[in-house]
Amino acid sequence: MAFDQGAVKFRLFYLQNTLSSSIITNFADNAAPPLSTLNRDPISGWVTGKHLLDREITDEKCVFGPYLYTMLMKAERKVPEALLKAHCKLEEEVELRARGVAFLSRTVRSEIKQRVVDNLLPDMPPTLTSIPSVIDLSNSLLIAGAMSDKQIDAFNPYFKQTTDILPILLTPETAALKRKQVNHNDLPLTSFSPDLSVEPPPVTTLGMDFLTWLWFEWEKNGGVHKNSDGEEFGYMLEGPLTFFREGEGAHEAVLRKGMPLNSREATTSMICGKKLKKVKFTLAHQEKVYTVSVDSEFAFRTMKLPKIEQMESSGIFQERMRLIELFLNDWFALFDRFLDLRANTKDWNDTVDKMRSWILKTDTK
Repeated sequence: MAFDQGAVKFRLFYLQNTLSSSIITNFADNAAPPLSTLNRDPISGWVTGKHLLDREITDEKCVFGPYLYTMLMKAERKVPEALLKAHCKLEEEVELRARGVAFLSRTVRSEIKQRVVDNLLPDMPPTLTSIPSVIDLSNSLLIAGAMSDKQIDAFNPYFKQTTDILPILLTPETAALKRKQVNHNDLPLTSFSPDLSVEPPPVTTLGMDFLTWLWFEWEKNGGVHKNSDGEEFGYMLEGPLTFFREGEGAHEAVLRKGMPLNSREATTSMICGKKLKKVKFTLAHQEKVYTVSVDSEFAFRTMKLPKIEQMESSGIFQERMRLIELFLNDWFALFDRFLDLRANTKDWNDTVDKMRSWILKTDTK
């Protein structure tokens, strides 16, 4: 999903150092090679946010206000699985007849598969994939569509090669340290279960603690808060819900249909010591309404942004990024409030007691 249209998905990264004034030149120097150079091995490089074949990286094409928009493109040739399997079967039948045997060893089948790939690969059209990325130059923040560990492992080294800066993935733990100087390793382990025989998890679960607390805070206090600019916004949580706890039994529970927030299954999960790991989150800031699926590692998926008035393409992109920035300002206002509680032993113990009572009352609905 690109950032200039439709729903978006992204992770956040801190940029520890100041970007060079020659940043555009650096991206241009690491632009994707022409597709004509593609052989057996994949090729990668930067393209503009316009499309995956636009290798001309310039200020005019990539810099929009405080945002630098590029995509890391990867091109490779692949043999479709069904086509590969069919050709392998044909070759294996020929090999069986030639050898006069009933079956082929794993080594022979592997050799046949490699031979088929070698024969078919040069005729395969390029497959293009990309990871969109936006550098917020005013906040030293990187917003990238690198969602999986595999994508992050591919994206980060290439970004460092280009900018000489290794992005730091923003997680609840890194955000707590940067925003409030709270080290998650110094926090006491917490169980929200009203059953006091349920032990806390073996490690701090800061992100799940936050999402579970956010659910409690919304139900008890109405879901109205103020951001760092003093502006009021509202929020609510919806299903599907994912609960998680490391340990014996079922580690994960997913509740999808009906009214999962009010279900006994949700209450049972929390009594057993599970915490909220993933939820649908809705935020309303004045007339602007956002919906997003967010997890305990602060990965934002399928974010639907508020509608904006039609304008030219660069204006649309800037307005969408401004809306994302507004959402993040509100989101981290909630996280900051949580951190203030979490880092204060007395306030947090009082909050945990209230949450245990809330879980028990939920169970009596």
